[in-house]
Amino acid sequence: MTAPIEIHFWPTPNGYKIVIACEEMGLPYEMKPVNIGRGDQFEPAFQAISPNGRMPAIVDPDGPDGQPISIFESGAILQYLGRKTGKFYGASARERVQVEEWLFWQMAGLGPMAGQAHHFRGYAPAMLPDRRLTAYGATRYTNEVHRLYGVLNKRLDGRDFLAGDYSIADMAAWPWVRPWKMQGIILDEFPNVKAWSQRIGEREAVKRSIEVGEDLRRSMDLAGAGRDAEAARRILFGQRAR
Repeated sequence: MTAPIEIHFWPTPNGYKIVIACEEMGLPYEMKPVNIGRGDQFEPAFQAISPNGRMPAIVDPDGPDGQPISIFESGAILQYLGRKTGKFYGASARERVQVEEWLFWQMAGLGPMAGQAHHFRGYAPAMLPDRRLTAYGATRYTNEVHRLYGVLNKRLDGRDFLAGDYSIADMAAWPWVRPWKMQGIILDEFPNVKAWSQRIGEREAVKRSIEVGEDLRRSMDLAGAGRDAEAARRILFGQRAR
């Protein structure tokens, strides 16, 4: 029996990408929680496999040469898993190019911009109660996420998925669309995105994935009050070079 892949995980959109991929590809996995609000990402053992100090990261005991391999960055992990299994990554060079285009679109655009919208709309007000100090950031990133939803909506016009068949590109983008309310988006403005999001959300592997880590998510409320929330915000949003 194949040894399970270790997924170093916290229930964020980037974390869920990898769980979805393993569920869809039928890969056994073992969860290794990385509590990013407590500072687990700074532990030497974790940084040995993720030098950027960010989850997700994986350790595959059955690497390409039969030896363990560790991988950080969610896009690189998705590509690796797609190559390893031969699934959800396109059957030809032309198909793989399309998958990679939309995978990197998510990595470079949708994810970072939506993350900043989450920060300025949801978390920054708890740190800076004077909304005048956060208004520009909230407006800037909400507008950019709105633009990206427009790009996504056009791409999905007449298509069920981003790059032909369902692929790692969809697995990467879907978890970032799931919290659309936090981004100030009205999903009804983007009917193709809405239909695509519902289509993916109805997949059994995706349903199973979203159940993973729900208890962890409830343990950390970054927008909340109290010492624990304040400490988590300091850890997450006050990082500088070490």
